[in-house]
Amino acid sequence: MQPDLWQKIQDICDKLSKVTYENLTKIIRLESTGSSTAAQKLDDSFQNDVDAWMGGGTCFSMTWHLYQVFRDMGLSPRLVMGHKRKERNIHCALILPDNTDSSLLAEGVTSPKVEYLFDPGYLIFDPLPIPQPFPQGSGETFFPLVPNSVRLVRPDASSMELWTGGTLRDNGRMTFPMKLRFEYPVEGVSVEEFKQHWNESFYREMMTYPVLNRLDREHGVQYYYQKGNLVTRDANGSRIEKIENSAQIETLSRVFDLKPELIERALHILNK
Repeated sequence: MQPDLWQKIQDICDKLSKVTYENLTKIIRLESTGSSTAAQKLDDSFQNDVDAWMGGGTCFSMTWHLYQVFRDMGLSPRLVMGHKRKERNIHCALILPDNTDSSLLAEGVTSPKVEYLFDPGYLIFDPLPIPQPFPQGSGETFFPLVPNSVRLVRPDASSMELWTGGTLRDNGRMTFPMKLRFEYPVEGVSVEEFKQHWNESFYREMMTYPVLNRLDREHGVQYYYQKGNLVTRDANGSRIEKIENSAQIETLSRVFDLKPELIERALHILNK
């Protein structure tokens, strides 16, 4: 990847990292339009401008935004769906091939095809080089990100696994217990199939309560809220705090950098 293009890609990821993952705008759009297809068309990520978003979005909004940006840059990203145990197509991400022109390599020099995973919906804002499956490569790569380390595993040429975990200290030693999060068929899906899975996501169980997720990349802190519990995770571990209903709007607005009226409107819809 050419240095100037690589820097532009990293700047795009850094800007996106300041967007809050949240399903509140998604809940509001569905209630306003009455259908997932119409709600999807209202999604601000179609404007391809992070600054114009209502507040944030789920994995589909963030991934679609990146897809549009990379396509506008002349790149060839692939949309990929993530499976979790028996749940299919509940997550999404991007795979971006390195666009380095092979003609620029020295004569007789060959370079293995490098591809990068972009998974903003799981708050991974670093482009992660995807390992080659064995025996072409190591079959897995470890990334000591903060506060969540990442391991990419290639069981075979057609699939990839995403494992994440926090950092633990045991008698002075650092360990990284990992958990399997998603499995991705690396071939990818068409835009039409991606949008179909996006439509279906409007009717999943997670749309019946607020889900918010934000990464303070500068300080290595993650904030996650679901079903009344606020989880704060950093290099020292996780802490859980119960948020009372009376403090819900103020707390979520402050922690997740969202407008109070947005939170109040979504909560009103959920409470009806």
